[in-house]
Amino acid sequence: MKNIINWGTLLCFLLLAACQSGPTNLPILGNKDEVDGKTVYHEIPDFAFINQDSAAVTNATFAGKAYISDHFFISCPTICPKLSKSMLRIHDRFEKDEELLLLSHSIDTKYDTIPRLKKYANSLGVTSDKWHFVTGDKQEIFDIAEDYFNIAMDDNDAPGGYNHSGRLILVDENRRIRAFCDGTDPKAVDKFMDDIDLLLKEMRTPKT
Repeated sequence: MKNIINWGTLLCFLLLAACQSGPTNLPILGNKDEVDGKTVYHEIPDFAFINQDSAAVTNATFAGKAYISDHFFISCPTICPKLSKSMLRIHDRFEKDEELLLLSHSIDTKYDTIPRLKKYANSLGVTSDKWHFVTGDKQEIFDIAEDYFNIAMDDNDAPGGYNHSGRLILVDENRRIRAFCDGTDPKAVDKFMDDIDLLLKEMRTPKT
């Protein structure tokens, strides 16, 4: 139910953004509230996982930076190879940009051990100073997928035993979701990378 409500709200924000011509900044997606006269937007909550180098990965890892989030598993027989290919495209385009990181959550916490995540990262030619592959408590990884407006759950009828989406999520330096795309669609990823450029430009523009 939480996921349905979040996506309904997100759709409203996207329709509103689509009606605006020539935006200079990306919209802030998700639910928002008014607290003491101030608008409070949906934020990614505190988290703590372990990456391919056995290092702790928390919100502090991304302090002052934007990042791309996805959910995957190494033995996925369906969308994950396409998803990883898209993430690698983003990695390669923004590899030298210190203000953008990547975060991939494994939903197969039983088999995607730290050594396997390390081997997988090595096979892609990436390192944890740019791209974190994380594992941790399975339910916590499932739960935080909803905070990213993503889907990750056990499903014995699904290929590989998991129901998950191929969405890539762009999070800003304030933990707010600013854009997303279907990571299995190359054209959608092209547009998504334009959105990344727009957010990075916004982050570098002095606030008045």
